[in-house]
Amino acid sequence: MLDFLAPYKKFFIVFGILSLLIYFGIYSLLSPKKMLPIYSPRDINPELVDSTVQHIGNDHKIADFAFTNQNGKIITQKDYENTIYVADFFFTTCPTICPKMTDNMVWLQNQLRNNPEVKLLSFSVTPDIDTPEVLKKYAIEKGVEDSHWNLVTGDKKDIYYLARKSYLAVKTGKPEELYDMVHTENFILIDKNKRIRGFYDGTNLDESTDDTQTKNMKQLLEDILWLCENQ
Repeated sequence: MLDFLAPYKKFFIVFGILSLLIYFGIYSLLSPKKMLPIYSPRDINPELVDSTVQHIGNDHKIADFAFTNQNGKIITQKDYENTIYVADFFFTTCPTICPKMTDNMVWLQNQLRNNPEVKLLSFSVTPDIDTPEVLKKYAIEKGVEDSHWNLVTGDKKDIYYLARKSYLAVKTGKPEELYDMVHTENFILIDKNKRIRGFYDGTNLDESTDDTQTKNMKQLLEDILWLCENQ
């Protein structure tokens, strides 16, 4: 029987190889590769986009900034160069969503403690109250690690401008409301090229959500790790 099959040996080998290639090809097609979108103002809820940037369809990047952190150091884009980071907007006296957001950011910090590619950046939206000294006390109380996480304060208009026009983090209305109170649960994922790659509910650790654009903290961690491997 084996002697009878001998002339067909090459055929069976080639057939077997082709079968494996076809199988893995079909498997790859049915298992799409994970991708993260690059968000521009045109891609998200218009309520979150200031009218002056709604026309931008691509190449939307975070504008340059300079603010003072909890240690009295000036923090700029240079401090986040070639870095993946998560930004949020908070204030130390907030009694509602901010405590939960800070707890979840601490959770994220602890998950990424040994990852030098990732940092965190929290902007105070009450900078007149949140001086560097106040931020330092808050950072110590919450367990903020200075090497990974900056809490920054500065000119209120500059912070609100960034929140609405760069990070697209909060609903915007009339032009005169540009510098009205910024209060949002959004965490924003920024890649090494200063582009927005996702929006996440900073109050939601792992519950599912119906919102296709806003995800939970567990998804944020997964997306950060994906960026680390693919950027």
